[in-house]
Amino acid sequence: MQDDIGVKNRPDVSPIEDKTPGSREKGLNRVLEIFEFLHTTQRAIGIGDLAKGVNAPRSTTYTLVRSLVDAGLLEMEGDGNRVYFGKKLYLYGMDYVRGNDLLRRGRQEVDNLSRETGETSELCMLQSGRYTIVHSSPGTRPFRISSATGLQIPLPWTASGRLLLAGFERATIQDMVSEDDLLLPDGRRLQLDDFIADIATARTTGYCITSGLVDAYTKCLAAPVFSVTGKVEATMCLVVPIDTAKEKTDELIALLRERAARLSIPG
Repeated sequence: MQDDIGVKNRPDVSPIEDKTPGSREKGLNRVLEIFEFLHTTQRAIGIGDLAKGVNAPRSTTYTLVRSLVDAGLLEMEGDGNRVYFGKKLYLYGMDYVRGNDLLRRGRQEVDNLSRETGETSELCMLQSGRYTIVHSSPGTRPFRISSATGLQIPLPWTASGRLLLAGFERATIQDMVSEDDLLLPDGRRLQLDDFIADIATARTTGYCITSGLVDAYTKCLAAPVFSVTGKVEATMCLVVPIDTAKEKTDELIALLRERAARLSIPG
């Protein structure tokens, strides 16, 4: 039977506004799981697959999705049986950009850096213990380097990850990095001790360069953006071909550190 998600709410109790505090909390957790799953899959998905993905009963998922569609937080796509994020979430996201000074200024710096260098430029932050690209601007090269706003990558795969974890205790890093995170896309496995040593080096030098971790063709240059407390709040990155000459790499690092310093909040 075809799901009719677009109908108006029926007079039963909304799962997001359930009767008891425990039920309300469980309903909210389900909503967050749905949002996280859609963010991870990056595409519209059927209700059945969504239910499996969040390990919830189909009937519960159907009811939650129906309420979220009515609220404008999700939208139905294609044949009406697939669901994805709605326009209202986009508008909320734009409100966040307008209200977040670092992100607002960082987007402009990233766009300027990409235009000036011709390289792919990124602003990256920690989100739920993961390296996350919060803004990306493509370079002018004829081939496209894989980079997309919202993309989350294991911390050990990136130069930014080594800077974002600077100042964290070893035990905290161990909690944030799983065994799967240490396995690179080409099958190589990083050692946790080596990764932690890289973090210490990045903290000392004030920048980080990694080569051939995410793929065999690029290297990543990253510089830290500091908060008023001296914590690494974000990073600015350039993703360049792996054969970029050392002299050129040094020039880009100097420029990157200068632009990241502009974004840093003085203590």
